Amino acid sequence: MKVLQLGIVFLLPFNFYNLSSQETSTKIDTLKTSDFTIAFGSCNKQNVPNLLWDDVLNAKPNIWIWGGDNVYADTDNMEKLRAFYDQQNNVNGYAELKSKMPVIGTWDDHDYGLNDGGVEFTSKKESQQEFLDFFDVPKDSPRRQQEGVYTAHTYQTPKGTIKVLVLDTRYFRTALTKDTETKKRVKPNVYGEGTVLGETQWLWLENELNTSTADFNILVSSIQVLSNEHGFETWGNFPHEVDQLKKLMASSKAKGVVVLSGDRHISEFSKTDVDTLEYPLIDFTSSGLTHTYTSYSGESNPFRVGEVVFEVSFGTLDFDFDENKIVFKMIGDNGKVLGNLEQVYEASPSPSEGGE
Repeated sequence: MKVLQLGIVFLLPFNFYNLSSQETSTKIDTLKTSDFTIAFGSCNKQNVPNLLWDDVLNAKPNIWIWGGDNVYADTDNMEKLRAFYDQQNNVNGYAELKSKMPVIGTWDDHDYGLNDGGVEFTSKKESQQEFLDFFDVPKDSPRRQQEGVYTAHTYQTPKGTIKVLVLDTRYFRTALTKDTETKKRVKPNVYGEGTVLGETQWLWLENELNTSTADFNILVSSIQVLSNEHGFETWGNFPHEVDQLKKLMASSKAKGVVVLSGDRHISEFSKTDVDTLEYPLIDFTSSGLTHTYTSYSGESNPFRVGEVVFEVSFGTLDFDFDENKIVFKMIGDNGKVLGNLEQVYEASPSPSEGGE
């Protein structure tokens, strides 16, 4: 297989070249039933049995996306962190997956290095380099000089294009507000105070959505965007940032914006309408790959669609460009479908088509 030095890689079905860079564009040629399939997951312990990699491979995705907590490290010792990443790379099923498809993704707190950590983590620059090594990012990539692990990947198929915008919800995230009045861990900040993405990353995201001509735009966030009442980490602790994201979706008129999230050790679908958009925002949470919130007894989520799943699972998105549709699935061990959701997306005007 030849790799062209044009920022585009031509791939055969289910036989993929691993690509990592500041922004990549990959042309996909596929004979699969769906036009393109994304598989993703989060919360993966490298030192316990990884049961799902054969099921991921059987789903025949075009790419795998890590949603964070890709290993559990919680350390500022880079030798230990590197050893944990090496341990994960040597897991048989995962090693096979890496040989067959591009692997991209973000981090969350446990692979970042500090539980619930954000901007204050003193070893974040060093941890970022270990993270980039795990994703085989070249040493001369601009991502090695950039602060934060956010990046963009574009996948071109014969029928349409998918853009994946990987967000960093750790490097710039400011302090949380402890909840001293209830049993919840944290509560929302005063409206307008603090940030999830930070100024530079927000400017980058605005540009990516404002200029996107993709048929679908997938945002990868390690923490949930919509579910906001559970008292753990969520964009809802920074409600003004949630509003800013919705406003950006509406003003950019980017097509088919979807959020993929993790962190919670449960899987669920959340859904809400966004003013002026002809399609809803779906936040698909898939967590975890090796362990889950088995004592889960219920929590409020005003945006939830369907039931909460707390079996080990990963998520898939099957894209149909002819019908402008995504089929979302939660898949457990032995390929068991634990939950599903189907969404048809009304086309919004592209940036070149104008609009108010």
